[in-house]
Amino acid sequence: MDSLITAAARALASGDPLGALNRVALRDDAPALALRGVAMAQLGEMARAKTLLRDAARGFGPKEPVARARCVVAEAEIALVSRDLGWPVKDLDAARVTLLRHGDRGNADHAGYLAARRLLLIGRLDEAEQALAALDPGRLPPASRVGYELVVAGIAMRRLATTPARDALARAMDAARHAGIHGLIAEVDSASLALSTPAARLIAQGEERLLRLDEVEALLASDALVVDACRCVVRDADVVVSLATRPVLFALVRTLAEAWPWDAPRDGLLARAFRARFVDESHRARLRVEIGRLRTELGALAGVRATKQGFVLMPNDGRRVVVLVPPVEEEHAALLALLADGETWSSSALAIALGTSQRTVQRALDALAVAGRVQMVGRGRARRWMSPPVPGFPTTLLLPAPLPSH
Repeated sequence: MDSLITAAARALASGDPLGALNRVALRDDAPALALRGVAMAQLGEMARAKTLLRDAARGFGPKEPVARARCVVAEAEIALVSRDLGWPVKDLDAARVTLLRHGDRGNADHAGYLAARRLLLIGRLDEAEQALAALDPGRLPPASRVGYELVVAGIAMRRLATTPARDALARAMDAARHAGIHGLIAEVDSASLALSTPAARLIAQGEERLLRLDEVEALLASDALVVDACRCVVRDADVVVSLATRPVLFALVRTLAEAWPWDAPRDGLLARAFRARFVDESHRARLRVEIGRLRTELGALAGVRATKQGFVLMPNDGRRVVVLVPPVEEEHAALLALLADGETWSSSALAIALGTSQRTVQRALDALAVAGRVQMVGRGRARRWMSPPVPGFPTTLLLPAPLPSH
């Protein structure tokens, strides 16, 4: 490896893409193209970066499989940051196998971290955790270690385990400071805000208040009967009853829980569960049937007793009843939550992350665009969606740079 390539690689590793380009911008050999591709990615020029990395992979040829695999890993990271979730994961898996076979375990582990990060992004926590378990974070460079610990923290946060999340964020901050990259420090600071900002609303006996993530964790570990509208479950500290596939039953139990310790009138239950404007005897008969089904589902957690005006929820052991709901409840809230990360998303990537059809996502995006809640960039297949940026706070991308082969 010549001195300019070595210097450019070190500049990228320290978060200085302009310094790297100053050394290799006029060169078109494969190692220089690879470094230019990573530098352009750090500067936000994703399309140009992908082109350069593909040209570099072709330039290395079949006799340099490790260098080609590193290019694939860099392209996979660009796809992930660009929220191109349809990028072929099998290519990343093949690159990781190649790197392991040739003893480049550091970059192989980086490829594994990218796979885990993608799984976290689409909500497959168990698989993401398994992917991380196969890695040795000690082999990752400091910049990549930051990303690894952020994935660990993300999994812990989604599982409402705030102590492991804080520990992972502390390790991420140590790694970011060791790397000396200010953008990474800012990224860890931003992720840490999730522990101090409202994560849910608590509704109990007609009153509401916001809860932080640690308060939600403590609530779920208490002896309260929690009707969790974030996950469509009814639970106490030991038993969880999912009603995610029973929307009518969940609407009924939520209405009963919000009214507790008083009864919920029949008209209110019918309006909430069936959206009935005009009530007749058939609606009342259906309500009785659904209440019977709800009693069966709740089992040992609670009963439902009929009153003169409607029905009342009767938790076992005299425990209190609370309702846990998202901080903001509105149509397309999950879609807006994904776009809040500041990155540009394709409608296909949003569909993958939400587990719904692309056409459903497109209709929602069109409605949000009319309301000024989202904005689009590009056209056709290159169209991307994002939340309107906050003035004065540009999004920063720091892509850890895999070094070219010798």
